[in-house]
Amino acid sequence: MQKNLKIMETPFVYGRIAIFENYTNREKESLLLKNNFLSLINTVIISPRRWGKTSLVNKVSETLKKEHHKEVIVCNLDIFNCRTEEQFYKAYSNAILKASLSTWEKFIIGSKKYLGRFAPSVSFSDTTQTYELSFGIDLKEPHLSFDEILDLPQTIAKDTGKKLIVCIDEFQNINEYPDSLAFQRTLRAHWQTHDKVCYCLFGSKRHLLMDIFNAYNMPFYKFGDILFLQKINREDWVKFISERFAATGKQISDELSGQIADTMQNHPYYTQQYSQQVWLRTENECTEEVLHTALLSLIDQLSLLFTNIIDSLSTKQINFLVAIISGETSFSSADVLKKYDLGTSANIKNLKKATLEKDLIDILPHNKIVLQDPAFEYWLKNYYMNSAKM
Repeated sequence: MQKNLKIMETPFVYGRIAIFENYTNREKESLLLKNNFLSLINTVIISPRRWGKTSLVNKVSETLKKEHHKEVIVCNLDIFNCRTEEQFYKAYSNAILKASLSTWEKFIIGSKKYLGRFAPSVSFSDTTQTYELSFGIDLKEPHLSFDEILDLPQTIAKDTGKKLIVCIDEFQNINEYPDSLAFQRTLRAHWQTHDKVCYCLFGSKRHLLMDIFNAYNMPFYKFGDILFLQKINREDWVKFISERFAATGKQISDELSGQIADTMQNHPYYTQQYSQQVWLRTENECTEEVLHTALLSLIDQLSLLFTNIIDSLSTKQINFLVAIISGETSFSSADVLKKYDLGTSANIKNLKKATLEKDLIDILPHNKIVLQDPAFEYWLKNYYMNSAKM
């Protein structure tokens, strides 16, 4: 009975961290990141949303914990919900202590030892079996120094004789903090002095991360290696999809596996999602009809989301997206401006900025503009634009 249940487990993962057999390729990036961690080289990972940054960092982190646990401590922190410096300091100190101190008792002792000036207290939840650090003083005090918190990784690394790797997801959120520039200067001033710690910083908003790390006048300019994550190759997707089908007693040809990857432009999230829809509809061997039915179902599921996106855009912003997926490149030319009703050539800069900030487009090298979401692009081409012609 247990064997049958395992066979029916979905072999494709999206919307959460991919681990073990669900993790797809990224061997080159994994090796680079692992070597950087072991060499204590700071690394910034930049790519569009849903390209697998978190899964990559998690895979390398778990590998290090398994293979180098006697010499390395890995701390993973997501600051998506941290909207102020105060929230950052609390989340940061909790994550560092939890990663470094394995038990409840050690956590209590460590919090007093390392952060005693902040009068920390520890609470334990019987429901979730988790413990959290809180502070007995007001962290909003304007003259309060947070040196102990920011230097906590270096202090613990020295005490334990281990290297400490701090991985921070959604790092671009610090851009939203009050006086963000001063906060970035403070972080950089501390972190650049840590010789037993390295930092891996990444997030889901590519353009904001580029502002933080790629502008020469910003505090984090040249903070470390910048890894521009690329899409997984078509060949790797074909192999992965075929193997995952076979592992569950089903078959799909390399040709049809390639069609799945092509339709979703090798996008990690959507290729996994589309593959799952196909797998669910395949009894024994996948067919072209199954591929078509699965795609229609997937786009139908997403259509309300895409309609809401369209409703949030101005007419010219929509027209700009249509021009992009129609293959236009000279957006400021008189013919393109007139054909798509984009206004004046001066308006193109505003359209780029607005759609970039909404995470709808990505600007690649040589100023090539593409839509970030391949499923949204498919919907625009095959549903929205067709209905607009009627």
